[in-house]
Amino acid sequence: MGFIDAIKTCFAKYVTFSGRAPRSEYWWFFLFVILGGIVASLIDLALFGAPEPVEGEPSSSGGPINGIFSLVTFLPLLAAGWRRMHDTGRSGKLLLLPLAVTLGLMLLMLFGIMGVGMIEQAGGAEMVEGPAIALGTFGMILILVLQIVLSILILWWLSRPSQPGTNEYGPNPQEVTQ
Repeated sequence: MGFIDAIKTCFAKYVTFSGRAPRSEYWWFFLFVILGGIVASLIDLALFGAPEPVEGEPSSSGGPINGIFSLVTFLPLLAAGWRRMHDTGRSGKLLLLPLAVTLGLMLLMLFGIMGVGMIEQAGGAEMVEGPAIALGTFGMILILVLQIVLSILILWWLSRPSQPGTNEYGPNPQEVTQ
């Protein structure tokens, strides 16, 4: 499958999370999304200029064109990745693993902050300040390390060859005659 065919296929299967996708389909569409994001950012820069930096606030990296492009390509890219995971014999739900880990750790940190706040209101601010900073720093480092490890693992899974023959998600797309 070539570049144009992969783009057509992924947009035709906009939210199709069943079936299988060969490596070429996923990676060509992934390249399209990267290149399209760069072009959309350049168009934003040409039309709207660079955003004014505001001290104390994070800089904005995307304009409206890039935002629209990202919204339009998010579901097809997720669906193609889901089908790609199926092609390697794995559940597409594994793509959501980094998000689930991050949300879980963020909730844990939120409850920790709430607990520290309650202790501070009770008059024990000095007692928890040091451990709270240490736990918060540890939590952020843990999130970063887990995200890096999970991202590498998912990239490795997405790059694996197709599982030969039919698996629980359908026939091998490279073996199907059209």
